[in-house]
Amino acid sequence: MTDTIRRVWTGRAQLGEGPLWSADHQALLFVDILGSRLLAHFPANGETLEWPLDEACCWLAPHADGGFVAGLRSRLVRLQFDDNGPRITATLAEPVADAVDHRLNDGKADTHGRLWFGTMQDAESEATGIFYRFDERGLVAMDRHYTVTNGPAIDATGSTLYHTDSPARTIYAFDLSPGGELSNKREHVHFGERDGCPDGMTVDAEGGLWVAHWDGGRVSRFLPDGSLDREIRLPVSRITCCTFGDDDLSTLYITTAAVGRDDEEQAGGLFAVRPGVKGLPACRYR
Repeated sequence: MTDTIRRVWTGRAQLGEGPLWSADHQALLFVDILGSRLLAHFPANGETLEWPLDEACCWLAPHADGGFVAGLRSRLVRLQFDDNGPRITATLAEPVADAVDHRLNDGKADTHGRLWFGTMQDAESEATGIFYRFDERGLVAMDRHYTVTNGPAIDATGSTLYHTDSPARTIYAFDLSPGGELSNKREHVHFGERDGCPDGMTVDAEGGLWVAHWDGGRVSRFLPDGSLDREIRLPVSRITCCTFGDDDLSTLYITTAAVGRDDEEQAGGLFAVRPGVKGLPACRYR
């Protein structure tokens, strides 16, 4: 049974994104892409810390050797926390170094320790975004012609990968091989105009796909066959991403955006709800 939606951070992120439960820090990490800051919410005491960044951060993934891999505006980096907050220790790849009007967007690691992430044009007017895989073999373009890449999400078996082109209102499913190849791209869910656009996603332990509705004011759970299971409404319209957290991975944390929504008092806040299912631990890059 779903409990009441709670706003657990009352700040205002211009573009809250990339929620990640860090078991090592017992914190929900998330970013404000447009505000160029990294935040950490600690449920044990309700405190939320934040650190300004020199370059916008779009997402984080835990690293098997400690710390994180971060998708900054133009590059992948190793990120470590010390007493002064986050610091960059190495650059791993620069996918859009030569495209000043493009940036990275959503990303995650899979069960084999590979990174999956996309790029997008700032203006969101052309389908020039690329979906990449990054591992010890280097950076490989796996799919092209996205306007706004979002997601991705990988099921518990590591055999299905979900990815979104938000303006197309479409969530795609791919077969994911053990070697990291994608095949059998297909439409998994298509949003209607009243649904907004599909944004960030996460998969629960039962195989349900939780999707944030940008300009749709809710998160939805879809079953593995693509059918709608349920919806959770929020008091704001621009829902950006969600992930499960806390010790038992039974709290769904939801990021939102305040950009373009000056009339919404709670826009840009971090929300939490216990939907009655558990999530999966975040996969680590290795």
